[in-house]
Amino acid sequence: MLIGLAPIAKRAVMAAAAGVPFTIEMLMTIAAVGAVIIGAGEEGAAVVFLFLVGELLEGVAAGKARDSIQSLTKLVPKTALLETDGKTTEIPAEQVQVGSIILVRPGDRVPADGVIVSGESAIDESPVSGESVPVRKGVDASVFAGTVNGDAALRVKVTAAAADNTIARVVKLVEEAQESKAPTERFIDRFSRYYTPGVVLVAALVAIVPPLLFGGAWGAWVYKGLAILLIGCPCALVVSTPAAIAASLSAGARRGLLLKGGAVLENIGKITAAAFDKTGTLTAGKPQVTDILNFGRPEAEVLRLAAALESGSSHPLALAILAKAKADNIAVNVAENAQAHGGKGVSGVIEGTSLFLGSPQAASERAPLDEGQLARIAALNDEGKTVSVLLANDQLAGAIAMRDEPRPDAKAGLKALADAGVKTVMLTGDNQRTADAVGRQLGIEVRAELLPEDKQRIVGEMMREGLIVAKVGDGINDAPALAAANVGIAMGGGTDVALETADAAVLHGRVMDVAEMVVLSKRTMTNIRQNISVALGLKAVFLVTTIIGITGLWPAILADTGATVLVTANAMRLLRARK
Repeated sequence: MLIGLAPIAKRAVMAAAAGVPFTIEMLMTIAAVGAVIIGAGEEGAAVVFLFLVGELLEGVAAGKARDSIQSLTKLVPKTALLETDGKTTEIPAEQVQVGSIILVRPGDRVPADGVIVSGESAIDESPVSGESVPVRKGVDASVFAGTVNGDAALRVKVTAAAADNTIARVVKLVEEAQESKAPTERFIDRFSRYYTPGVVLVAALVAIVPPLLFGGAWGAWVYKGLAILLIGCPCALVVSTPAAIAASLSAGARRGLLLKGGAVLENIGKITAAAFDKTGTLTAGKPQVTDILNFGRPEAEVLRLAAALESGSSHPLALAILAKAKADNIAVNVAENAQAHGGKGVSGVIEGTSLFLGSPQAASERAPLDEGQLARIAALNDEGKTVSVLLANDQLAGAIAMRDEPRPDAKAGLKALADAGVKTVMLTGDNQRTADAVGRQLGIEVRAELLPEDKQRIVGEMMREGLIVAKVGDGINDAPALAAANVGIAMGGGTDVALETADAAVLHGRVMDVAEMVVLSKRTMTNIRQNISVALGLKAVFLVTTIIGITGLWPAILADTGATVLVTANAMRLLRARK
């Protein structure tokens, strides 16, 4: 106990020297020393042990967060292909100068921020924007470091040095947000400001006032003062909070709610606004087939032929079609002579039929679409859906619409938060049309086409308006906002960076679990207040009975031990899962 108490007592003394004498460390020191004086060293050791374990876990979480943020830099390639006088030379990425021309091959990560000067390709921007589907980009379009080039070579003019690229800015934003985020003051810290000096003052008055003013015996009253100081020894009080927090953290973990410490648990119950990412948070994070249109062939036939063309492809839209075919128990044959046409679609032959599956624009170049068909496709596009048109022997056969759909419990989860008085808003890097469609479906305010710094800025604006903000996300692009918010909550299945940067995580990926965290926090704080009331109530009773001479020191010590048992038992009630 003494070894564990040494660093705690040192911090208490340092805080007192800095003008903040009444801290949790001071309470811990008084409790431990008082426990030794009254012969309850085991109880003191248990209190010190619980406190140190909690601090250790908080330190480990903070260290892992720093390591994880630095690992972001691994997303940017170490080398780049510099083009000079028509020849390419491989050089370290950090040596690429602004204005240089670099070659980005299919499948490579982009080594620097820049603008495409030649070529056209699908770019996977999910690390930066959270966009659920690769974005088609051509000449004069911007590309970002760390994104993945798809199906064609690109020549890119560099617009930012390695120290200023998109990933470097994300790292810097997260670190700055974490440094500027003031440490949360724990409930017991606030309470100790009043409790600790109050006990010392009462003990001093009892020891001094009766002998000085009323002629009492110094020996008897000093003993009573000492007894009051020991009665006030906050063993039960100090145990009450970590016991409740430990029980709640355990109960939450069993339900997939991971909270990194008691301060986080306390803060979640105070939130007045929640900012959600879209892709992978409110939605499943991958497109699903929503509609199959019959333009000449039965819907099942359209799906079977499209799946045959997409067999073996890893494109998100292809995977959606294959998953739908599997769910509908449709047998899929592999197409012959399958060929990808960059930016347009795929073609092949099955059962002697020449097939093409691609964008409406590419399909219309081979077989014109009438106004009715175009209107149906436009209506699906307005709902944020991506439409692929199927041609069979250059005749319209049908179309398949896909969209990243909301999680099954997303609407109920948002309603539960709204019913608890929490404002909700969607912050997404996805395009405005898709975001608006999902927003209408879920009934949530939408802010779309945002970069990581935009999300962080909006969270900051909400906090300056006086809102206590929780940011919920799953991607690298959410990391700065997760770090800046009052409480950052990562969605299970998200990136390691998001999980480590956040204060809490929803491991099962349910939106409803965010509301469950709020409920758990409020239950915990209610339990802590009950514990403090029990601990203080018994102390108040024995304080009075000791002063008037009814009870002595030992009954008071037994009462304090009893209070410790009571508050621990009350805290254990939090282990019971409650829906």
